[in-house]
Amino acid sequence: MAIPQEITDLIIRFENDSAFFLHSEYKEAKLRIQFIDPFFRSLGWDFENKRTGDDRDCVVNVAESIRFKGTKKEMDYSFEKGNKILFVVETKKPSVPIKDNAKAAFQLRGYGWNANASLCILTNFREFAVYDCTSRPAPEDNASYALKEFFTFKDLPEKWDWINTIFGKASAYAEIERYIESTRGKKKTISVDDAILSDIEQWRDTLARNIALRNPKTLTDTQLNSVVQQTIDRILFLRICEDRGIEEENTLLHLTESDNIYDQLQKIYRSADIKYNSGLFHFREESGWNEAPDTLSTSVILDDKVLKEIIKDLYEPRSIYRWDIISPAILGQVYEQFLGKVIRLTEGGKAKIEFKPEVKKAGGVFYTPEFIVDYIVKNTVGELIKGKTPREVAKLRILDPACGSGSFLIGAYQYLIDWHLSWYKENLVPVYLKKGSHTDPEISALLPEPIPKKKIRGTLDADKFPIYRSRSNATLSGDSNNWKLKTTEKKRILLNNIYGVDIDKQAVEVTKLSLLLKVLEDENSQNITTQLKLFEEQALPHLDQNIKCGNSLIGWDIQTPEMPNDELNRIKPFDWEREYAEVMKAGGFDAVIGNPPYVRQETLKEQKKYFETHYAVYQGTADLYAYFIERGISLLRPKGLFSFIVANKWLRTNFGRQLRNFLLTKQIEEIIDFGDLPVFKTATTYPCIIRVSNEKPVREFCASKVEALDFPSLEEYVMANWHSIDPSTLTDNGWTLGDKGTEKFLKKLQSVGISLVSSQLSSVG
Repeated sequence: MAIPQEITDLIIRFENDSAFFLHSEYKEAKLRIQFIDPFFRSLGWDFENKRTGDDRDCVVNVAESIRFKGTKKEMDYSFEKGNKILFVVETKKPSVPIKDNAKAAFQLRGYGWNANASLCILTNFREFAVYDCTSRPAPEDNASYALKEFFTFKDLPEKWDWINTIFGKASAYAEIERYIESTRGKKKTISVDDAILSDIEQWRDTLARNIALRNPKTLTDTQLNSVVQQTIDRILFLRICEDRGIEEENTLLHLTESDNIYDQLQKIYRSADIKYNSGLFHFREESGWNEAPDTLSTSVILDDKVLKEIIKDLYEPRSIYRWDIISPAILGQVYEQFLGKVIRLTEGGKAKIEFKPEVKKAGGVFYTPEFIVDYIVKNTVGELIKGKTPREVAKLRILDPACGSGSFLIGAYQYLIDWHLSWYKENLVPVYLKKGSHTDPEISALLPEPIPKKKIRGTLDADKFPIYRSRSNATLSGDSNNWKLKTTEKKRILLNNIYGVDIDKQAVEVTKLSLLLKVLEDENSQNITTQLKLFEEQALPHLDQNIKCGNSLIGWDIQTPEMPNDELNRIKPFDWEREYAEVMKAGGFDAVIGNPPYVRQETLKEQKKYFETHYAVYQGTADLYAYFIERGISLLRPKGLFSFIVANKWLRTNFGRQLRNFLLTKQIEEIIDFGDLPVFKTATTYPCIIRVSNEKPVREFCASKVEALDFPSLEEYVMANWHSIDPSTLTDNGWTLGDKGTEKFLKKLQSVGISLVSSQLSSVG
């Protein structure tokens, strides 16, 4: 590819006036405007970010504020697609050298690593240094460590093909990962999620052993797991809030300088209970709460030495984590793996960490890749909100009936946040800036009330942006360059739209934690304090009515007089009509999404009998996901949308026959079969995506067979490779999902031939 003329012009301009640009008075801000912005525009990147909630295109975040070694720092650029950061860029003015700048390289690599990016670029335009972000940075690293490429502006014509392939908007998503894999060699790397997982697993082990030792014969297995989980969650939440500027810096670290740390932590927890009003910190009776206050964790004994080590692991110099950068989605991925193990007390009273039986049998935890979550969310939630207003969207109810650590609910919540922000920017921002009313009642209802000028204090430029009284439906804050949703609006969206259930209590708490951290993104201490003092509004919502613990597949009608309480507690029956009474009375959920567990039912004797009498898809050797599919669709309102990623065996195996017959009574919208491709990195389970509308079948559905995973986006791949299938052509012997010609040939073959199965059966007879 020939180098663009605009890049040639930049090279000539920089070379001709190099003395001017290399002068120390030439500012970095000017460099970005005059050289770096045009450079990346030539690679196809849209700096105006004209994306909407319905079109998650590639975007550029400019001058993003982060914390670095206790100070605020502006990260110059991050380039992302579908909320995944592909690469980040840090600029220096041309007078600052790049090649041997170890401090700048460590700072940049730290940001990229924590953001889970793959590559980062350090540049002053005179020089470009490209670093691998998948390699964990260390303060002692020299400038050449993890350096992949180094070139100058004079090398741009020669390097342009490579630059455009790796960093061009059209190809970056696929090519960056391919490049990293091809150049990594044998060097062992550890990603930020793996590093965090390793740390919190160590904390769990240490806490469990110490609590079991210091509180002998006072805790059950369940109680021990709960106390350990709560301790990790609370400390991690407060540490994240510190880096985000919501809590005072080094609050937890100061505790390591004194004694009785757990007692002091309890005081911080109780302050957080008042400030955040979240179930994460719930120590007092409150009206309207179904959950009992936590009196267990406050009564245990926990040694200072253990807490000191855990807290110090969260701060420099031991830690290089940037908790304001690490996304809730990454934490969700960490916790999904973390929850695959459980603490068990031995007969001698010692704590032992082991895999949960169902996880061990399944071969591990299958965390859903982000591109799968994004695709399912866009094609369910995205379809449901098209052409609607925020008032209409507020009525939508989105459910994950096996939510795990909350990856699908976080994805749906982020999608709704993006959509609302886009809608408000288009419809409300002009009204904000004009300080006027609006004739459209939908918009007028969303506008907060302006404060009269005589009540405005301070140096605010009221003509540029007026202050508004906060009220329940206030939506936006910021300015014309950086609009964002207010916390009150994010809480409203979360409580209105997001619902989840999981049989694992710890998973439910992790889902809540992840969603609460998403609410607090972009917040600061001043905003939170203002809400609390002026408007008597706590920072976080209470999610016990949205995210619940129970067995999505089994109701209370499984209970019999002779059933032991231990068995009932293990099954955890769930009454959908009671737990989500308003939703069910209104007809059901609008969308059901997720990745249900892949567990065989042979060991679930009582439950197996229940499945046989309650599910149309029952088959003695079926995986639980078959029942989750039927349950999920049954929870939909008419024409609601269902979409799961599940193992693809049901398409062709005998145990999937009943499921296939059941699905033919509904409108299948789409099936994407990944064949034997390794979609899950740590598992040999091969999945498919199924999307169904809760209505009678009236049309053909779309089918795609994915041949390779090197596509830039699943959406684009499906658009280019789908074909339609007439459900009436599908046979009872399995679905191949071939095109019409293939299906016709197979149908003819089956009508005149004898299957191997039939032949073998007749010979045995």
